[in-house]
Amino acid sequence: MIPVDMIQAMLEDSGLISLWQALPPWLALDERQLIFVIATPIFIAVALWEYLRIRHDNRLMNVPEAMRNFALGAGYQTTELLLAGLIAFPAYALCYHYRLLDLELNWATGFLTFLGVDFCFYWMHRASHRIRWFWAAHVVHHSSERMNFSTAMRQNATNIFNGMWIFYLPLALIGLNPVWIGVAYALSLVYQFFVHTTLVGRLPVLVELVFNTPSHHRVHHGRNPEYIDRNYGGTLILWDRLFGTFTPELDSTPAEYGITRQVHSRNLIVLWTHEYVDMFRDMAHPGSLLSRLQHLWKPPEWQRPAPKTNPKDTGQHHDRTPTDAEHT
Repeated sequence: MIPVDMIQAMLEDSGLISLWQALPPWLALDERQLIFVIATPIFIAVALWEYLRIRHDNRLMNVPEAMRNFALGAGYQTTELLLAGLIAFPAYALCYHYRLLDLELNWATGFLTFLGVDFCFYWMHRASHRIRWFWAAHVVHHSSERMNFSTAMRQNATNIFNGMWIFYLPLALIGLNPVWIGVAYALSLVYQFFVHTTLVGRLPVLVELVFNTPSHHRVHHGRNPEYIDRNYGGTLILWDRLFGTFTPELDSTPAEYGITRQVHSRNLIVLWTHEYVDMFRDMAHPGSLLSRLQHLWKPPEWQRPAPKTNPKDTGQHHDRTPTDAEHT
């Protein structure tokens, strides 16, 4: 545990203390949260426009679910606002205190911050699908069987506790100001809101080549075998092309949205926690401590190998069934 006075000294030395001056950190509205506050009326307006276009098609729009999606998003924003300053901010302050470079904000470093955040987002997002601990929080975003703007708001209130923010810490250690990192991350999420729709077809070739688009993101939300775990990009799709995780949307294969073992609960708590419950239930099955702990970092669909049995024993020893973690 880092002493409070040491954190205070690091914040002052790093020039980050202004983030906590107006209010206690758990109440302060930093630049990142301010961007979300400003963007929210735009999100609502665009979602209403989309609703008017697709409201008669239950395959695309379900009003109770859309309202539930916004409630899930509100829960996410609440925990971020109340707890990010207590949980994540000290870690960023520590990394920035020991930064390798002193970088001034200009067009070059601003662009590098954007690229760095997008690069880190790719790996964070990829880990959110391939490491079960992170998937336990991310699964709620994929559990809707519809793709519309409200789906973008379908987030997990436990995100701040899962530690997915650690993927961006190297940027602060390099010397990028955490405030810039937060702003770039917020703008990336604002951009990503607009790729959650079926109303926008393919965009011009150069746009589809460089940027994450609605077409690319429909693939990402698909539970079709050929679409699972593809197109992790945030703003850019270049990282998927570079690291071999890109798949184009196929006219012959419309995306089927949701997860492979669907959760139909309307309870927000269940939607936020069902994968944690499944994961810890799997960990509770008999076995060595290491084999149990592997459920935390193995892929969501991973199952422990069945224990070796006596050839004369024909009984069933391993009754684990696939969980909702077999996913998109």
